[in-house]
Amino acid sequence: MYQHKVLVIARSFGQQLHLRATTAFISCHGLKGTKTRHLSVSSATRNADASSDSPYTLLRVTQQNGLRTITMNDKKTRNSLSLQMMNELNSAITKDKAALDLRCIVITASNESPIFSSGHNLKEMTSDQGVATQKNIVSTCTDLMLSIRNAEVPVIAQVNGLAAAAGCQLVAACDFSIATEKSSFSTPGASFGLFCSTPGVAVSRKVSRSTAAFMVLTGQALNAEEALRAELITKVVPEEKLDSCIQEIYKNISSKSRSVICLGKQFFYEQLEMSYEKALRDGENVMIRNLQLKDCQEGLQSFKAKRHPVWSHTDDALS
Repeated sequence: MYQHKVLVIARSFGQQLHLRATTAFISCHGLKGTKTRHLSVSSATRNADASSDSPYTLLRVTQQNGLRTITMNDKKTRNSLSLQMMNELNSAITKDKAALDLRCIVITASNESPIFSSGHNLKEMTSDQGVATQKNIVSTCTDLMLSIRNAEVPVIAQVNGLAAAAGCQLVAACDFSIATEKSSFSTPGASFGLFCSTPGVAVSRKVSRSTAAFMVLTGQALNAEEALRAELITKVVPEEKLDSCIQEIYKNISSKSRSVICLGKQFFYEQLEMSYEKALRDGENVMIRNLQLKDCQEGLQSFKAKRHPVWSHTDDALS
């Protein structure tokens, strides 16, 4: 019944969203011989030029009170996941990854573009670039997605626009995603001769099998509400409340012990690939490890004393 509902909804909105997603995708990659419409850009945005001392040219990276915000800022290619963009994202995610003052990472896009990410830069993947370059691109993309999974802190996608192809993969690879009502999500690669095989890996691990198949086989986009019902994203909020929603989530995360979150995130993803019994048995061992942490005992003692815990955020164990 759910699968039928998704298909009915997708058909009702599909043609309009598919046109929007395909047009943006074409515009992003400059495919010749194709008419494209002009996409408006907000003028009420901050200057996105990278500072002279920044190691990044396609990103803005800030960190405040433990929250690292990585903002994609490549208007020219609609934040395509070019080789340079992926290398910069990987660097920004893994930089000082074990630092105790890093509590959460948010991946977002500049408000100067209506596109979260248009996916791979197809100009880098043509035959004249060579197989070695093609292999490097897809391998770098895999490294990026694994960096998100292996991050010691939660990684959140903050989406306010279209996430297409590998851009949709980037959203699905994050621990969870918050999107605005105007956001949409698609995997239209087959329309251009390059099936979204690796994006489908991440997407199919978030949504039902039939919804994932619908997305990769038709290329039609899901709007924000459809993506929410399909569980591709976690929450939909009005555009004006997006930043405050992220801050509220971060406030919740930062109130926890970093070491406990790190341990829990690692096992959460490990157990998803296990049988039910093995997951429970291995979970027993993780619970015991958790109980040996000083921060765990601090939390239990604070609960008994009815006070706020004072975390060390380290993985120090009881002596």
